[in-house]
Amino acid sequence: MDIATLAELLRETSERHDHYEKTHAEHHWWDWYAPYLNARQNGNNPEEAVAVANRYMDDVLHVPAR
Repeated sequence: MDIATLAELLRETSERHDHYEKTHAEHHWWDWYAPYLNARQNGNNPEEAVAVANRYMDDVLHVPAR
């Protein structure tokens, strides 16, 4: 992946993480970013990647909603 594409994917990830960050308990942003980025790199669309990241945070890390 070239640098410009990676930068765009990181920007997208940041925007998608915003809602989760505002609606859930304090957490490390990188724990949400990692499954989101992985899902996007494996062909999931942004909505699917959000679901993957949210599920990871809920099921694996048990981050509660506020």
